[in-house]
Amino acid sequence: MRNARIHPSILSADFANLASELERIHTADGVHVDVMDNHFVPNLTLGLPVVEALQKASKLPIDVHLMIENADRWAPEYAQLGVDSVTFHVEASAAPIRLARELRSAGAKAAMALRPATPIEPYLDMLGELDMVLLMTVEPGFGGQKFLDLVLPKIQRARAAIEGSGKPIALQVDGGISRDTILRAAEAGADVFVAGSAVYSAPEPSVEVDVLRNLALGGH
Repeated sequence: MRNARIHPSILSADFANLASELERIHTADGVHVDVMDNHFVPNLTLGLPVVEALQKASKLPIDVHLMIENADRWAPEYAQLGVDSVTFHVEASAAPIRLARELRSAGAKAAMALRPATPIEPYLDMLGELDMVLLMTVEPGFGGQKFLDLVLPKIQRARAAIEGSGKPIALQVDGGISRDTILRAAEAGADVFVAGSAVYSAPEPSVEVDVLRNLALGGH
């Protein structure tokens, strides 16, 4: 069985107390930070200065998810902050292979995200340029949405392609991940799970992280 990594999304955290909110998820494998520009998605969150502050405050790896236009221009600046991973949307990149190489050369893992309706097949030849693929299981832009089961076959196809590549590429899912949905995503082939409201609405977020990880591994 593959491992299961839980990356809580701070989109669901208290933005006025982000440092203490990080402490509440100390059992997590990473912290998922959503950057939205109100253009690529209809929401506005935070940018470079806040991510830089989080990078300094977090004991956990920072996993930046850029839901922004003109990813080719901005993504390398996030990588240069020293974060663990930078994810760009392929729909927002004019030169995704070049961008992935720039992210890696800046010292970050390179990850590519796809919206639910974006097929994976046109990008399979560039898997070797990536450390992770993120398949959105909701339309990006807002937390708390319902998991879209229609993405499960795409997760399966992506997992098969990753296995066929022979490379250690992570397969992340983001959107509607909860106790009710995480096993379905795991069985389809995902091994990194972004959970926002499911974690931060729990009485003890750090305990919920462990519960979700156990469920993803087939526990109860």
